[in-house]
Amino acid sequence: MKLGIVGLPNVGKSTLFNALTKAGAEAANYPFCTIDPNIGVVIVPDVRLAELAEVYNPTKITPATIEFVDIAGLVRGASKGEGLGNQFLSHIREVDAIVHVVRCFDDDNVVHVDGHADPARDVETINIELSLGDLDIVTRRRDKAQKLIKAADKNAVWETEVLTQLMAHLDNGGSANSFEADDKVQRLLDSMPLLSGKPTIYAANLDEEGYQNPEANAHFNALQAIADQENAKLLPVCAKLEAELSTLADGERLEFMNELGIAQSGLDRLIAAGYDLLGYISFLTAGAPEVRAWTITNGTLAPQAAGKIHTDMERGFIRAEVVSYDDFVKIGSIAAARDAGILRSEGKGYVMRDGDIVNFLFNI
Repeated sequence: MKLGIVGLPNVGKSTLFNALTKAGAEAANYPFCTIDPNIGVVIVPDVRLAELAEVYNPTKITPATIEFVDIAGLVRGASKGEGLGNQFLSHIREVDAIVHVVRCFDDDNVVHVDGHADPARDVETINIELSLGDLDIVTRRRDKAQKLIKAADKNAVWETEVLTQLMAHLDNGGSANSFEADDKVQRLLDSMPLLSGKPTIYAANLDEEGYQNPEANAHFNALQAIADQENAKLLPVCAKLEAELSTLADGERLEFMNELGIAQSGLDRLIAAGYDLLGYISFLTAGAPEVRAWTITNGTLAPQAAGKIHTDMERGFIRAEVVSYDDFVKIGSIAAARDAGILRSEGKGYVMRDGDIVNFLFNI
């Protein structure tokens, strides 16, 4: 899974990125601190891997990972070359979802590019720039379709009409997400790397006081209304606090979180929100060589899941031996699961479930 981090300059993007990835990206109290895009890969926490490792004592444990991409802050006019962020939009066009960091606190000591925090205005600024940034891609695709009309391509006529309407929609500040689309139109939209069509998680960056009680924060409530309207995820975070937590050892971090009454770190909650938003689940493979988690979309069939491991396994798929993680923990081993009759033999039509422990049988 890849998540792209966007937002205005100096709203806490790089501070949050540092805390999530411990990548050491520069973070300072002035606009345009991030010059080059920062990329960090983090491990998806999964206690199930540790449990399986206790049983198999594997040579290698491979968790699922998430890649975060942090680019320079976008400003009003970025699509026309203002600021620095527009130079790096291409770096996040292939991400699965966008994490839009929005400042939800007031502090005269922390510079805001527009003078003060205003979530509605700040979100509108970014969303308009993403839409206008998409306009160039849609225009080039429309021009290509127009040329195909001359070659008597019937679909090109329809595509040209749809893309022309989309261009007008984007030019007026609308997003690809808000463009009215049936299944056929949606497939066309999905074929283009449109930033304004990405699923979005709004990360409300609060100060420590606001983080303790987000619902009492007017900025947070304003952002909640926007997220509800867009059917987007909203996640309260405190980038400053997450930065402090990231410097602590595991035991100290847990103790500090308990003192603050925090059950999960921002990273854990962001990963959970990303999985939920994108409909991702994990299946597991286990043995002495390796215990590993594999990320797939909910609804993936067994052969396609096998293909995540190797294309030959999908091509030569015979069946999958499956036991749920919960059943495995209760019974203790694959052999015991087989003896108890809870190790299932599933065919090509089996829909994978989160926590399935699988052995794929194949022949090529």
